[in-house]
Amino acid sequence: MSRSAMAVSAPGKVLLAGGYLVLDREHTGLVFGLDARIHVHVQKLPTSPGVDLSEVIVRSPQFRDAEWRYGYRETEQDGGVEVAQLKGHSTSTQSRNKFVETALAYALSYVSTVSNAKIGSSSITIVADTDYYSHSGSADCTNPRRFIDFNVPLTEAHKTGLGSSAALVTAFTAAVLTHYLDRNQLTLNSEVGRRRLHNLAQAAHCAAQGKVGSGFDVAAAVYGSCVYRRFSPSILEGVGEVGSPQFSDRLKAAVEDTNPTQKWDMQIDKRAASMPQGLRVLMCDVDCGSETVSLVKKVLAWRKDNPDEAALLWATLQKGNEDLARELQQLAQNSSNSRQAYSNLSEIILTIRSLIREMSGKAEVPIEPQVQTDLLDACCRISGVVGGVVPGAGGFDAIALVVEDDALPALQSFLKTYKTTASDEQGPAIGNVRLLGVKQDFDGLKAEDANIYTGWLR
Repeated sequence: MSRSAMAVSAPGKVLLAGGYLVLDREHTGLVFGLDARIHVHVQKLPTSPGVDLSEVIVRSPQFRDAEWRYGYRETEQDGGVEVAQLKGHSTSTQSRNKFVETALAYALSYVSTVSNAKIGSSSITIVADTDYYSHSGSADCTNPRRFIDFNVPLTEAHKTGLGSSAALVTAFTAAVLTHYLDRNQLTLNSEVGRRRLHNLAQAAHCAAQGKVGSGFDVAAAVYGSCVYRRFSPSILEGVGEVGSPQFSDRLKAAVEDTNPTQKWDMQIDKRAASMPQGLRVLMCDVDCGSETVSLVKKVLAWRKDNPDEAALLWATLQKGNEDLARELQQLAQNSSNSRQAYSNLSEIILTIRSLIREMSGKAEVPIEPQVQTDLLDACCRISGVVGGVVPGAGGFDAIALVVEDDALPALQSFLKTYKTTASDEQGPAIGNVRLLGVKQDFDGLKAEDANIYTGWLR
C-alpha cells in the first residue's frame, strides 16, 4: 500500500565536543541538532490508467540536472529489493547519488519484510534549507526565506559541513517508510518506531559511506540534540549487501533489534544536552572544507602508534567534554545569567581547544588550523562571544560559536569585514566568512506541512 502525499524533515548537526573521541565506545560526544533541515516529500507517481510501473523518481529541484530514476525488484533467496538507476531519460542525470540509491534500497528492502502489499511507484522530492551550502543562489518567490535555487549542479555545490548526508538519509528513509507502511506497521511518533528508523538509517548511511562510522550524525537527525555514545560496529558489519542471500532477514533483525548476540548498545541522552536561555550555538561558513576521512585516518594512525600518550590525551579530553555538558546544564537551570556567569564556560571551551591543538600537533593533522585559530580568537574577543571551536573532525569546515543573543549584531558586523591570509604551511586562506542563519535545535525528525514546498513539487 501507499499513503497520500506526506513530508518529513531531519536536522543538521554540530558536534560541539567529542571529535575523534566519539568514534570510541569508551567516550561520548556532545552533539546539537541545528534548525537547518533536509526535507523529503513523497507521493504516489501519477501514471496513465492501466499502466503499472516499478519506478521511483527522485528530484532535488534546487540543483541543475538533479533527477534520478530507479527501477526496483525483489531478489531471490530473500536478498531484499535491488535498486537500479535508469539512464537515458532526457530529464535524468547520469551521475550516481549513492546516498539516495542506498537509502532507497534499504528502505524498500525493509518494507518488503513487513508488508505483503505490492510496492508501488512513487515520486520523491528533496529540498534543503539554505545554509547547507555556500552558494547564495536565488530565492524562490513563494517562500524566499526558506528555500533557494542554488543554480549549480549538485556536484559543484560547496557544503558547509552541517551533516547533510545523515540528515538526507534519515529524512529519506523516514519518508519512504511512512509512505509504504500502514500506521499499524510503523509510526514514527512512537519510541519503537523512532528506534527502528534510527537503526535502519544507521545501516543505510554506513553502507553508503562504505564504512561503519560513529553514527552521532544520524542519531542527531533522528533524536535531535543529545550526548551520544556510539554503537558497537559489529552490529552492522554482518548485515551484508543488498541482493545477497537472506539480506532482508539480517536487515530486519538489525532494524528490529531481535538478534540476541548483536543488540544495539548506543546511548542517546537528550537531557544531558542543554543550552542556557540567552545563549545560542552559531555556525560561521569559511567556504573551504576538508576531507574528513583523511583527517580521521591520520589521527587514528597516530593513536595506534602512540597508545599510552593517546590514552592520556583522550581521557583528558573526555573530562573536558563532560565538564562542558555539565556546565551548560547548570547554567540552563537559571532563568537568567549575567555575562560574568559564563566565565567558567569560556575557560572550559579554551581548555578543550588547547587539547585539540595538542592532538593536532602530535598527529600532524590540521584539526584546528592556524587560520581557524586566528578566526576563533578574533571572534572570542567580541563582547558576548563566550567561546568557539572547530567542531567534529575539524579542518576548514564551518566553525561553531557559543554566543549571547544580544552579541549577534556586533558579531555580524565584525565578520563582514574579516579577512585572513595564510602561508602554504598554514593551509588555504579562508577569505570571507559568512555567519550562517542557523542555531541549535533540540528537535529531531518531524513531520512537515506539504504546503511549504509550493513551487518545488511536480
